[in-house]
Amino acid sequence: MIFQRGVLDPARWTTEARVPKRLIETLGPLPPPRLRLDHSVVSPTDGFQKLRFLTHDDLAIETVLIPLHKPGAVSLCLSSQVGCAMGCVFCATARMTSRRNLKAWEIADQFIQARELVKSQGRRVTGAVFMGMGEPFLNYDNVLTTAELLRCSWGGSIAAKAITISTVGLVPEIDRFTREERRYRLAISLGAATDEKRRTLVPVAARWPVAEVMAAARRYALARRDRVTLAYVCISGVNVGEDDARALGALIGDTPARVDLIDVTDSTGRFSPPTDDELRAFRDALTRHVGQPVVRRYSGGKDIQAACGTLAGATSAAST
Repeated sequence: MIFQRGVLDPARWTTEARVPKRLIETLGPLPPPRLRLDHSVVSPTDGFQKLRFLTHDDLAIETVLIPLHKPGAVSLCLSSQVGCAMGCVFCATARMTSRRNLKAWEIADQFIQARELVKSQGRRVTGAVFMGMGEPFLNYDNVLTTAELLRCSWGGSIAAKAITISTVGLVPEIDRFTREERRYRLAISLGAATDEKRRTLVPVAARWPVAEVMAAARRYALARRDRVTLAYVCISGVNVGEDDARALGALIGDTPARVDLIDVTDSTGRFSPPTDDELRAFRDALTRHVGQPVVRRYSGGKDIQAACGTLAGATSAAST
């Protein structure tokens, strides 16, 4: 009732779905009031749409509607935390002062409300990525509970292979994910292929050497018999040189992987995406040194602060 039809009133469950009254009484009251849609903005450039929700304790979280190449298909980028403690230097979410894990129902409510909006637009949700605010593996149980709800036929009815969970490289949680034989896709954000450089971009790297992160990624890929996605944020003059490509090739080796190149989007102006010439040279170098597929991933919604690394509860004048 809640997931498929969005009915949150328990009084309607007995009349519309014949849910036993005793079961409703056993379940007790629902969680605090659902998320409040506070702001919505659509990019006139690429059609990405950002929703800002307020929690019951007045904290802002954001969800992004990503139009896919298939007409009418949309993927939802969901937040798993308010803010983020990982401290990636190019990420606006890391600079938020308020931080906490989201409850499973708060993550799920993003999906429910965004799906209703998508339906009203004559489109449908076909996928979900846990790549919004927060580090999903720091909120492991609630994120995986929500993913199960999205996958179930009586829930979101999203195929497991169309659900991706991202992490900056928490090794124990990657291994737990592998042991539990989760069928969702895994994306690991590298930032750089050497510990020295990665520590300057992704502070969590000080806890686990990048070789340990890749070893965990390899265990996942071999257990699943599929490629692990390695997200690589490209920063001009920082991590897109020949040496970076050579180090990345040595790090990956023969691990079944796909490297996703993502242009950095930094609202502070400290970091810039590579120029066309830089990116072309870097991709040529990757072709020489990395024996795995390399693709460029489009990070849309830059003009409305909906791109990767820009979610921070900010609003735009072009609201809907």
